[in-house]
Amino acid sequence: MNASLPQLNIGQVMLAVFKREIALGLRQKGEVLTPLVFFMVIASLFPLGVGAESKLLLRMAPGVLWVSALLAAMLSLQRMFATDYADGSLEQMVLSPTPLGLLVASKALAHFVMSGLPLVFVAPILGVQFGLDGRSLGILMLSLLLGTPTLSLIGSIGAALTLGVRGAGVLLSLLILPLYIPVLIFGAGAVEADAAGLGIGGHFSLLAALLVMSLFFSPMATAAALRISLE
Repeated sequence: MNASLPQLNIGQVMLAVFKREIALGLRQKGEVLTPLVFFMVIASLFPLGVGAESKLLLRMAPGVLWVSALLAAMLSLQRMFATDYADGSLEQMVLSPTPLGLLVASKALAHFVMSGLPLVFVAPILGVQFGLDGRSLGILMLSLLLGTPTLSLIGSIGAALTLGVRGAGVLLSLLILPLYIPVLIFGAGAVEADAAGLGIGGHFSLLAALLVMSLFFSPMATAAALRISLE
């Protein structure tokens, strides 16, 4: 297998890594469903806890839904490299002629597809509980669509830094939560700005800028962190 790797182009190797991650995720359906169920439960508890006051729910909705999505996306981060680390696949990736950063990007994309994308489609259903209208639900979906890939990319850095560390879950949260704050502010702020009759272009532009920056810097930082963790 190793002898055939140089014969494959980079795109084929990245696609193979992506397909492998999706296949592993589909085999472990519990791990895929856990973030989704967590998101639904947390977001659904707030309307029950604060009552049925429509104005209060509308004011809370963007922040509650975004914080719930952020926490849900974090649940599966610890396992992003854990399986590869346990079975030795991670060392083969490091030694592969394909740049490790590109393989990391494929794994982060798979994490988004399995953990982040379902949140995007479920969010409008939960938003109805808060009384959001159709326009606000669309903006919420678009903000999550731009923001959740950034969460996966940034989260991959923390997952790599805490690989094989005891109590990695708590440490991972402490490392990446501060980096998630800009995504949370601009994601929830887009929905709030529209509700207030303000422009939302700036929020989406900043979310897109964060995504581009994450696409450029996160794979390289994650690759460096993985090499350190394997030493």
